[in-house]
Amino acid sequence: MNETLLEFPCDFPVKAMGRKDPAFRAFVIGVVERHAGPLEEARISARESRDGNFIALTLVVRARSQAQLDAIYGELSAHDRVLMAL
Repeated sequence: MNETLLEFPCDFPVKAMGRKDPAFRAFVIGVVERHAGPLEEARISARESRDGNFIALTLVVRARSQAQLDAIYGELSAHDRVLMAL
């Protein structure tokens, strides 16, 4: 039984939060692109925390399946650089 409310393919925002570090952005983009293909810069946005210690990235991917999204979140969540993935 299919338990998702999403209809694929669809545009889906993947959010990842971590410490502000120049390598964090490249790491997250690399993980997402490995599963979803190249992303245009316009589909990537970043927001710093008020104190500037953390950064939240939002990457809008063209999701093809729930399994693809699960793979993205699984890889992001497994890495200690990523404090939270939504």
